[in-house]
Amino acid sequence: MSRRYLDLIDRSTTGNRCDVTPLFADPVTFGEALDDLVGLIGGLTFDVVVAVDALGFILGTGIALRTGKGLVAARKGGKLPAACDAVSFVDYTGQTKTLELRPDALRQGARALIVDEWVETGAQVRAVLTLIERRGASVAGIAAINIDDAARPGLSNYPLFDLRAGG
Repeated sequence: MSRRYLDLIDRSTTGNRCDVTPLFADPVTFGEALDDLVGLIGGLTFDVVVAVDALGFILGTGIALRTGKGLVAARKGGKLPAACDAVSFVDYTGQTKTLELRPDALRQGARALIVDEWVETGAQVRAVLTLIERRGASVAGIAAINIDDAARPGLSNYPLFDLRAGG
């Protein structure tokens, strides 16, 4: 892994969050990041990618295409134009937010790979875990560009895969 794609992440942002969109804008280095992340999850058995709104959609779509799996969108509250199951959580900024999943999005027994671009506290991913498990599906693992150390203890029951961009 050359990991030169990590240099494209903007770390000079305001607040406590990095901006990964410059990485997504470069097709060569974005492709390298996808290849490396797919390589890390290579031995994992899963049926579907569950991508987290919104930047997780970009990374999750790439992983779904590279692995030949379907994509399910975990949407922000109020965005789905159909009946949905919802879970609220407090995000890294201290704000209460909601994520939603269509009730028919996952079949019972499916194994899901959760994909988000950056996992700060793990609260958002834990909300998605709840949505998946309510459907009778299970979580095979969690993948991201970066999973902060603060989030890891709350997700330790699941295989974690990231490119460790936070350093």
